[in-house]
Amino acid sequence: MKYIILVGDGMAGKPLKKLGFKTCLQKAHTPNMDWLATEGEVGLARTVPHGFEPGSDVANLSILGYSPRKYYSGRAPIEAEYRGIKLGPKDIAFRCNLVTLDFPKNGSREKAVMKDYSSGHITTKESTALIKDINKKLGSSDIVFHPGMSYRHLMIWKNGKDSMHCTPPHDITGKTIGSYLPSGKGADIINSLMERSTEILLDNKVNKKRIENKSNPASSIWLWGQGKRIPLPSFKSKHGMKGAMISAVDLTKGLGIGAGFDIIKVKGATGYIDTNYIGKAKAALRELKDHDILYVHVEAPDEAGHNGDLKAKLQAIEDFDEKVVGTILKDIAKHGEYSILLMPDHFTPISLRTHTKEPVPFALYRSSMASKEKTKKPRRYSEGISRMKDIKMFEKGYKLMDYFLMKKR
Repeated sequence: MKYIILVGDGMAGKPLKKLGFKTCLQKAHTPNMDWLATEGEVGLARTVPHGFEPGSDVANLSILGYSPRKYYSGRAPIEAEYRGIKLGPKDIAFRCNLVTLDFPKNGSREKAVMKDYSSGHITTKESTALIKDINKKLGSSDIVFHPGMSYRHLMIWKNGKDSMHCTPPHDITGKTIGSYLPSGKGADIINSLMERSTEILLDNKVNKKRIENKSNPASSIWLWGQGKRIPLPSFKSKHGMKGAMISAVDLTKGLGIGAGFDIIKVKGATGYIDTNYIGKAKAALRELKDHDILYVHVEAPDEAGHNGDLKAKLQAIEDFDEKVVGTILKDIAKHGEYSILLMPDHFTPISLRTHTKEPVPFALYRSSMASKEKTKKPRRYSEGISRMKDIKMFEKGYKLMDYFLMKKR
């Protein structure tokens, strides 16, 4: 038996007036996901436990079958795992976004507005130059900045503090930052680094050129997602299976490495709506020869949700359906018996532009379910699954993995 998990990050959402009070999933043309829902079984999984913030870190950890209450510390140490950054027992990793702040002509920094959490999805080449400059001027024996991909980077604070409260920048798009600045023990150091970064960044030639080209400049770093490293037991030791992961996002790749998965690189995988959907699907099919389970993650619907871009989210969902789900369904039977689990990690409603923590809908299909019966009532794969009768509900979302692998629930 071969297993594939297909995650459309943040593709679930809320009804929108513009869509006739339908959600993006309900409005989008998704024949392949609908087929899985019709021919397979559907249900709900609470991927974000009560008391946790609804982040992709917690949610994908659950989907992989690990209890967040036991294994979650923070987002940044997971990303550090992927980047090969070794954390000591007292080291704290922070996610370091390059963001665009809209500063008032008169007034304090606290009155600045979070204009863009991604600095216009700045290129990796540009952002690497900026982070290297930041490290040169703000780094020290205890503080080190590491370049990542696009707007996503890391800062490591040796013997640092992790008990402060930090807010993800994508949660406050369009809001004044004053009420959302880091608070708690050690926050004075973090706030100082963020404030000092602005002069350095805006004086850099990369940003000067972006301003000339009327692109959003990276006008500040934003530090959040902090935590210590918590080792995961390998997926193979838990389930006796060899796994691989396909993703463009350091966070999910870090979880994959922590679980002992092979990370499969796909040319043109960007983490945005221009990603190489078909390349990801074909890579997954190819890797099934040497792996028992494939985890395919697509970030595009989530990014569109954070941007409040309705057109892009609909496109991302339809591209995911056609180019990822459709491509896999077309050829997976060549590998013999198989099971497919389809789900988002969390909701990212267009109207809110941030994550929410409702249980997410899933569709699970096994080739053993194949039937010549042609009278099955069609089902849409959408948030409407929550209103169906007699569906499976995994209140502890991490237990869905055991069910998927046909182990005891």
